[in-house]
Amino acid sequence: MSHAEHPARAASFREQPIRCAIVTVSDTRTEETDRSGSLTRKRLRKAGHEVALYKIVPDEPDVIRRGIEQMAGSGEVDVALFSGGTGISRRDRTYDVLSEALDRKLPGFGELFRMRSYEEIGVGAMRSRAIGGVAGGTLFFSMPEALSAVKLALDELILPELAPLVWETVRQEEGAA
Repeated sequence: MSHAEHPARAASFREQPIRCAIVTVSDTRTEETDRSGSLTRKRLRKAGHEVALYKIVPDEPDVIRRGIEQMAGSGEVDVALFSGGTGISRRDRTYDVLSEALDRKLPGFGELFRMRSYEEIGVGAMRSRAIGGVAGGTLFFSMPEALSAVKLALDELILPELAPLVWETVRQEEGAA
Protein backbone atom coordinates (compact mmCIF):
# COMPACT_ATOMS: atom_id res chain seq x y z
CA MET A 1 0.00 0.00 0.00
CA SER A 2 1.36 3.42 -0.89
CA HIS A 3 1.78 6.24 1.61
CA ALA A 4 -1.00 8.11 -0.23
CA GLU A 5 -3.49 5.33 0.56
CA HIS A 6 -2.88 5.35 4.33
CA PRO A 7 -5.03 8.41 5.21
CA ALA A 8 -8.08 7.04 3.38
CA ARG A 9 -7.74 3.59 4.96
CA ALA A 10 -7.10 5.14 8.35
CA ALA A 11 -10.20 7.34 8.19
CA SER A 12 -12.43 4.33 7.61
CA PHE A 13 -10.90 1.83 10.01
CA ARG A 14 -13.00 2.70 13.03
CA GLU A 15 -16.18 4.60 13.76
CA GLN A 16 -15.33 5.84 17.25
CA PRO A 17 -13.09 8.87 17.88
CA ILE A 18 -9.42 8.46 18.71
CA ARG A 19 -9.02 8.29 22.50
CA CYS A 20 -6.38 10.71 23.74
CA ALA A 21 -4.57 11.32 27.00
CA ILE A 22 -3.15 14.75 27.82
CA VAL A 23 -0.33 14.84 30.34
CA THR A 24 1.30 18.10 31.40
CA VAL A 25 4.65 17.60 33.10
CA SER A 26 5.25 20.50 35.47
CA ASP A 27 6.14 21.23 39.06
CA THR A 28 4.15 24.46 39.06
CA ARG A 29 1.08 24.14 36.81
CA THR A 30 -2.44 23.63 38.07
CA GLU A 31 -5.55 22.89 36.02
CA GLU A 32 -6.31 26.63 36.07
CA THR A 33 -2.83 27.68 34.86
CA ASP A 34 -2.17 24.82 32.42
CA ARG A 35 -2.55 26.71 29.16
CA SER A 36 -0.85 24.03 27.06
CA GLY A 37 -3.17 21.33 28.39
CA SER A 38 -6.20 23.52 27.76
CA LEU A 39 -5.08 24.28 24.22
CA THR A 40 -4.42 20.59 23.53
CA ARG A 41 -7.86 19.65 24.84
CA LYS A 42 -9.54 22.26 22.60
CA ARG A 43 -7.59 21.22 19.50
CA LEU A 44 -8.31 17.52 20.02
CA ARG A 45 -12.03 18.04 20.55
CA LYS A 46 -12.27 20.36 17.55
CA ALA A 47 -10.67 17.60 15.46
CA GLY A 48 -13.33 15.15 16.70
CA HIS A 49 -11.16 13.16 19.09
CA GLU A 50 -12.02 12.11 22.64
CA VAL A 51 -10.05 13.36 25.64
CA ALA A 52 -10.13 10.19 27.74
CA LEU A 53 -7.60 11.35 30.33
CA TYR A 54 -6.10 14.63 31.48
CA LYS A 55 -3.59 15.04 34.27
CA ILE A 56 -0.72 17.15 35.51
CA VAL A 57 2.29 15.31 36.90
CA PRO A 58 5.50 16.62 38.50
CA ASP A 59 8.87 16.47 36.74
CA GLU A 60 9.72 13.25 38.59
CA PRO A 61 11.01 10.31 36.55
CA ASP A 62 9.17 7.67 38.61
CA VAL A 63 5.85 9.49 38.29
CA ILE A 64 6.30 10.00 34.54
CA ARG A 65 7.34 6.36 34.08
CA ARG A 66 4.33 5.08 36.04
CA GLY A 67 2.01 7.17 33.87
CA ILE A 68 3.55 5.81 30.69
CA GLU A 69 3.33 2.23 31.96
CA GLN A 70 -0.34 2.69 32.91
CA MET A 71 -1.25 4.00 29.45
CA ALA A 72 0.94 1.77 27.26
CA GLY A 73 -1.17 -1.08 25.98
CA SER A 74 -3.99 -0.35 28.43
CA GLY A 75 -6.61 -0.17 25.70
CA GLU A 76 -7.96 2.96 27.37
CA VAL A 77 -6.13 5.46 25.16
CA ASP A 78 -4.81 5.33 21.61
CA VAL A 79 -2.42 8.24 21.97
CA ALA A 80 -0.83 10.12 24.87
CA LEU A 81 0.29 13.71 24.39
CA PHE A 82 2.84 15.00 26.89
CA SER A 83 3.84 18.64 27.17
CA GLY A 84 6.69 19.92 29.29
CA GLY A 85 9.95 18.46 30.49
CA THR A 86 11.58 18.39 27.04
CA GLY A 87 14.30 20.99 27.57
CA ILE A 88 17.86 20.47 28.77
CA SER A 89 17.65 21.56 32.41
CA ARG A 90 18.11 19.01 35.19
CA ARG A 91 14.39 19.00 35.91
CA ASP A 92 13.43 18.27 32.29
CA ARG A 93 13.07 14.49 32.43
CA THR A 94 10.18 13.65 30.10
CA TYR A 95 12.40 12.91 27.11
CA ASP A 96 14.73 10.64 29.09
CA VAL A 97 11.93 8.58 30.60
CA LEU A 98 9.79 8.38 27.46
CA SER A 99 12.68 7.50 25.15
CA GLU A 100 13.54 4.53 27.40
CA ALA A 101 9.92 3.34 27.40
CA LEU A 102 9.29 3.43 23.65
CA ASP A 103 9.28 0.13 21.75
CA ARG A 104 9.50 1.95 18.42
CA LYS A 105 10.55 5.56 17.98
CA LEU A 106 9.23 7.98 15.37
CA PRO A 107 12.39 10.02 14.80
CA GLY A 108 10.63 12.03 12.10
CA PHE A 109 8.40 13.72 14.68
CA GLY A 110 11.28 15.26 16.63
CA GLU A 111 13.20 16.04 13.46
CA LEU A 112 10.26 17.80 11.81
CA PHE A 113 9.37 19.59 15.04
CA ARG A 114 12.88 21.00 15.38
CA MET A 115 13.04 21.89 11.68
CA ARG A 116 9.76 23.82 11.87
CA SER A 117 10.82 25.39 15.18
CA TYR A 118 14.11 26.47 13.60
CA GLU A 119 12.15 28.20 10.83
CA GLU A 120 10.21 30.13 13.48
CA ILE A 121 12.72 30.78 16.29
CA GLY A 122 16.16 30.02 14.91
CA VAL A 123 18.92 27.95 16.48
CA GLY A 124 17.21 27.84 19.89
CA ALA A 125 15.17 25.00 18.37
CA MET A 126 18.05 22.64 19.13
CA ARG A 127 17.17 22.83 22.85
CA SER A 128 13.94 20.94 22.22
CA ARG A 129 13.91 17.22 22.83
CA ALA A 130 10.49 16.55 21.32
CA ILE A 131 9.97 12.83 20.72
CA GLY A 132 7.34 10.44 19.44
CA GLY A 133 6.89 6.70 19.26
CA VAL A 134 4.95 3.63 20.28
CA ALA A 135 4.96 1.74 23.59
CA GLY A 136 2.72 -1.26 24.14
CA GLY A 137 0.56 -0.40 21.14
CA THR A 138 -0.07 3.17 22.32
CA LEU A 139 1.26 6.22 20.50
CA PHE A 140 3.19 8.74 22.58
CA PHE A 141 4.24 12.27 21.71
CA SER A 142 6.15 14.68 23.89
CA MET A 143 6.51 18.36 23.08
CA PRO A 144 7.61 21.54 24.84
CA GLU A 145 5.05 23.27 27.03
CA ALA A 146 5.21 26.66 25.26
CA LEU A 147 1.91 27.46 23.54
CA SER A 148 3.62 28.19 20.24
CA ALA A 149 5.32 24.77 20.41
CA VAL A 150 2.06 22.98 21.24
CA LYS A 151 0.28 24.72 18.36
CA LEU A 152 3.06 23.79 15.95
CA ALA A 153 3.20 20.16 17.09
CA LEU A 154 -0.56 19.65 17.06
CA ASP A 155 -1.61 21.68 14.03
CA GLU A 156 1.24 20.85 11.68
CA LEU A 157 2.50 17.43 12.73
CA ILE A 158 0.29 15.38 15.03
CA LEU A 159 -3.33 16.10 14.10
CA PRO A 160 -2.91 15.87 10.30
CA GLU A 161 -1.30 12.44 10.66
CA LEU A 162 -3.01 11.11 13.81
CA ALA A 163 -5.57 8.79 12.19
CA PRO A 164 -3.00 7.11 9.90
CA LEU A 165 -0.58 6.72 12.81
CA VAL A 166 -3.22 5.18 15.08
CA TRP A 167 -4.43 2.94 12.24
CA GLU A 168 -0.88 1.76 11.56
CA THR A 169 -0.24 1.13 15.26
CA VAL A 170 -3.48 -0.81 15.76
CA ARG A 171 -2.90 -2.75 12.55
CA GLN A 172 0.57 -3.78 13.70
CA GLU A 173 -0.59 -4.72 17.19
CA GLU A 174 -3.37 -6.88 15.73
CA GLY A 175 -0.83 -8.61 13.50
CA ALA A 176 -2.43 -7.52 10.24
CA ALA A 177 -0.26 -7.02 7.19
